Amino acid sequence: MTELDNTEHIEQTPAADVQETVTAEKKVKAAHDSFDWTMGKRALTVYDENTQQSLEKTYLDTFKTIKENEIIKGRVESISSADVVLALGSKSDGIVSFSEFRDNPNLKVGDEVEVYVVTKEDDKGQMILSRKNAKQLRAWESIVTAFQEGTVVQGVVNSKTKGGLIVDVYGLETFLPGSQIDVRPIVDYDAYVGKKMEFKVVKVNDVIKNAVVSHKALIESDIEEQKQRIIATLEKGQVLEGVVKNITDFGAFIDLGGVDGLLYITDISWGRITHPAEVLQLNQKLNVVVIDFDDAKKRISLGLKQLQPQPWEVLGDDIKEGSVVKGRIVNVEDYGAFLEITPGVEGLIHVSEVTWSNQPINAREYFTLHGDCTAKIVTLDRAERKMSLSIKQLQSDPWDDIENRYPIGSRHTGEVKNITPYGVFIELSEGIGGMVHISDLSWTRRFNHPSEYTRPGEKLDIVILGIDKESRKLSLGHKQIEEDPWDTFSSVFPVGSEHKGTIIKRDDKGAVIQLPYGLEAFAPNKHLRRDDGGVFAAEDEILVQIVEFDRNEKRIIVSYTEAEKTRRNASTEKQQQEDSKAIADTNAANNQSTLGDIDALAKLKENIDNNAE
Repeated sequence: MTELDNTEHIEQTPAADVQETVTAEKKVKAAHDSFDWTMGKRALTVYDENTQQSLEKTYLDTFKTIKENEIIKGRVESISSADVVLALGSKSDGIVSFSEFRDNPNLKVGDEVEVYVVTKEDDKGQMILSRKNAKQLRAWESIVTAFQEGTVVQGVVNSKTKGGLIVDVYGLETFLPGSQIDVRPIVDYDAYVGKKMEFKVVKVNDVIKNAVVSHKALIESDIEEQKQRIIATLEKGQVLEGVVKNITDFGAFIDLGGVDGLLYITDISWGRITHPAEVLQLNQKLNVVVIDFDDAKKRISLGLKQLQPQPWEVLGDDIKEGSVVKGRIVNVEDYGAFLEITPGVEGLIHVSEVTWSNQPINAREYFTLHGDCTAKIVTLDRAERKMSLSIKQLQSDPWDDIENRYPIGSRHTGEVKNITPYGVFIELSEGIGGMVHISDLSWTRRFNHPSEYTRPGEKLDIVILGIDKESRKLSLGHKQIEEDPWDTFSSVFPVGSEHKGTIIKRDDKGAVIQLPYGLEAFAPNKHLRRDDGGVFAAEDEILVQIVEFDRNEKRIIVSYTEAEKTRRNASTEKQQQEDSKAIADTNAANNQSTLGDIDALAKLKENIDNNAE
């Protein structure tokens, strides 16, 4: 303020007021009413530059500097049905719509509220304020702070949306994904609408003012704390109460009150089970024992069967060798089946102990899993916890009196059970059987494979040829049902005799010829040469000559070539005899030859010469 300004101010002020002002200034400047020599001619005080700036700053600080897009505080000056007037400490007051205070029905004059400066001056020169924007901005700041500091916030679930829920936190809408509602999968989202819950802010997007919250994170945090407390107090052999939380193929997860333990399928029961669901149910309460735990990996292994005594240790004295027991088939392998007598006590029924028969047994076809079975205890070792069982020993051994039941030379009928390249296996009765060798199927036919003669399941008449009691084998024959026809064949098919036969098979070595009486013979290729160079085929009927007959080996060799040669020689000899007789007759009738006779003799001579060649 200049001296001129002070002069003008004094001239406009009454003399008495001026005097009071000067007197007051003197009291401030001079505590003892001493004369102020710095005073001007008109009794005005002149301030130095620093004092002048200080006084100006004090004056200007009485007004607030308001900027757009910021939150400021205002005091309620008046309230009407449409607006609320706020004193902001500036040159002008602010106006806020009354509708923005509906959440505060107790608003009164003198209350301080926060508002957001939308614009300092609109077209009408008014300042536009918003309490709603201020609340949202403060809410967002609180959410960001909660995210940064990891604090817990409260919110109300407003509605369901795709993939989760909408939660009101501090007045702002946030997203709660379905996977973050609980540690367990949630299907019914509607059950959470309207609930007030606690959350943890897990993600924020400051650009679009969007946040993601999680209730699961709080549960997991609590579970982790509980897990640490529980693991810190765990001991091997400790018995705990738990609830079946989840069941899998390999075991079950047990909730021990904040920490999960794994109950493997092998530790559920002393007996064999194929799936934990056979014994356990979801949400089932049960006691389990701690088998092992790992502090670092937070793994706890539990046992259920360990709460019961080992079945082999309490096995009754009535279970001994020779006892007959009943049980359930719990496992089937190629070599046999395991019979569970009581849970945890099993015995092996080997395939060799199924039947007295020597025929191989397919255990997977004979035994039915989980089926009931009765067997006899053959061996029992309680220390090693092993037991061997037998089904066949429930009956007497049929081989004990085999000589009486099936004496050598006796005839019987059996069922074809199996066929191999070298013979046919026949079952005469349960546990009794034998083999018919391929050479003992027929007296007259030779087979490449027994399947050419019979099939499994067919009935076949046999004769007992031999008994091997030690090896439990019978030698059987089928052709022996009839007498050996080869004694008769030796007179019917002597060497040199000729017979008609049919070619039934050809190969690169020769042909098999079907002779009368069902007898088969073989003709090598060198005995099948034709004069015209042709080749015989199957089903051709030809005349053959027996060139070899072996009764012991049951073998006959025939020849088409020899038969043709014999027939040709016989024809030549007959022609010669006829020609000689014609010459003799001619000479006797007429000693003088005519020209015609000479011609006849010439032809006869020509025939004789040709035959001689």
